[in-house]
Amino acid sequence: MSLDWITEFLNELWDFTVQSLTDNVPLIVGSVKAIVIAVAVMSVVPALVWLERRLMGRFQVRLGPNRVGPFGFGQPMADTIKLLFKESIIQSSADKFLFHLAPAVVVFTAIVSFAVIPFGAPFEVFGQTIELWGANVNSGILFVFAISGMGIYGMVLAGLSSNNKYSLMGGLRSSAQMISYELTLGLSALSVIILTGSLSLVDMVTAQETIPFILIQPLAFLLFFIAGVAETNRAPFDLPEAEQELVAGFHTEYTGMKFAMFFMGEYINMVTMSALVTLLFLGGWNTYGIPVWPIVAFAAKVVFLLCVFIWLRSTFPRIRYDRLMTFGWKVLLPLCLLNLLITGTIKVL
Repeated sequence: MSLDWITEFLNELWDFTVQSLTDNVPLIVGSVKAIVIAVAVMSVVPALVWLERRLMGRFQVRLGPNRVGPFGFGQPMADTIKLLFKESIIQSSADKFLFHLAPAVVVFTAIVSFAVIPFGAPFEVFGQTIELWGANVNSGILFVFAISGMGIYGMVLAGLSSNNKYSLMGGLRSSAQMISYELTLGLSALSVIILTGSLSLVDMVTAQETIPFILIQPLAFLLFFIAGVAETNRAPFDLPEAEQELVAGFHTEYTGMKFAMFFMGEYINMVTMSALVTLLFLGGWNTYGIPVWPIVAFAAKVVFLLCVFIWLRSTFPRIRYDRLMTFGWKVLLPLCLLNLLITGTIKVL
C-alpha cells in the first residue's frame, strides 16, 4: 500500500510539473532569452575592447596588445581581474548613494535597451517558433530611444555626486550633447518610419526584404550614424570625457570596477547603435541572396559598423565643444528636416 501511495504521488507531481511548464512556456522562454541576451551582450564587451586596441594598433602603425595570450586575447581578462581587485576610492565630500548609483544606471539602461533588438529571423524547434529577440514591441524603436536616453542620467549623476568641477562639467556636457543629437537621431529615423508605416523594428527589417533602405535614404543613414556616434560619446564627439580639458570628465573620481562600468555601458551602447543602424538601413538579417545564415549576416553588419566606430576614433581628432553644438543644431538638424520633408512629399505623391 505504501509503495502504491508513493507511486501515485510521484505521478501527480509529474503531471503537475508538466502542466505548469506547458502553461508557462512563454514566461520560461522569455526568461531564458533575457538571460542569454544579457550574458551575450556583457560577453561582447571584452572582445570589443580587444578588437578596438588591435585595430587602433594597426591604424596607428603599432602592435597593440600582444603579450598576454596568443594575439593578446588574454589582455581583456587581465584588465578585468586588475579592475576587480583595484581599490575603490570615494572622496569624503561625494554623495555616496548617487556616486554608487550612477554607473549602475549606465550599465542597466545599456543592457535593457537591447531587449527589443531583433537579431535574426524566427525559426521552429519541436513545433515551437523561436523568435530571436527579447520582445517584439510595437513601438520598439521608441523603446530603444527612451531607455538609451535615460542612460544620460547616470553620467549627470556621476558628475553631480562627485563634488568635482571637472566631473560636473562633463555631466553637463553629456546632457547638452544628448539633447542636441537626440533630435537628429529621431528625425532621421522618422524617414524610415514613414517608409515602413510602423514603429516595430521587425516590420522595418521585413520592409527591406528586396532592397535596404540605405539605397533609398542615404542622407538619413549618414545623419543617423553621425548622431549615433555622438550619442555614444565616441570620438570625435567624446567631449564629456575630454582629457585635455576635463581630466576624465564625469568619471574623473571613479576607480576600480565602477570606473570600468562606464566603459562597459559605452561599448554596449556602441553595439546597440550598430544594431539599430543595421536594422533601419542595412536590411537587418536579410542576406539578399548571399548563402549565409540570417543571424550571421546580421552579426557581420554589426561588426563592420563597430570597426567603423573604431576607425573614426583612430582617424579624426576631437573637435571643439562649440563646434560640436554648432554642427548639431545648424548642420545636422536642418538636413534632417529637409530629408524628412522630401521623404514625406514623395510618400504622399
